[in-house]
Amino acid sequence: MAEVFLQSFDKRLHVVSAGTQPAAKVHPATVKVMAEKGFDLTRKKPQSVQNFLQQNFDYVITVCDDAKETCPWFTGKVKTRLHIGFSDPALAQGSKEYILNEFRKTRNLIYTDFKKLYITSLKPQLEQAFS
Repeated sequence: MAEVFLQSFDKRLHVVSAGTQPAAKVHPATVKVMAEKGFDLTRKKPQSVQNFLQQNFDYVITVCDDAKETCPWFTGKVKTRLHIGFSDPALAQGSKEYILNEFRKTRNLIYTDFKKLYITSLKPQLEQAFS
């Protein structure tokens, strides 16, 4: 969700998303709640963080609470490491509607927190770099 939102804020951003234990496919509830906001994730495939450990990044941002503890160290240059944590809605238990609402809550929190990051940090850096 964070990758999709960040990319939607500014096409100049190069954003990749990867997990420490990626699933075989994007969770169906994620696909559904992102579609509610106009994003099609049906062709997205989860990636492993192992694929990116030697690359350089301006930011490495962990979003799942357990990823902060289990994220391996990047050997490429990383300018800034951040943790913007959220509970994993895939762990929610209950009715289908309850679980969807948990995904919606997480989606909304991710949107709000990453929009704030974009406005306060990323956008000013982009504007400086492209001016």
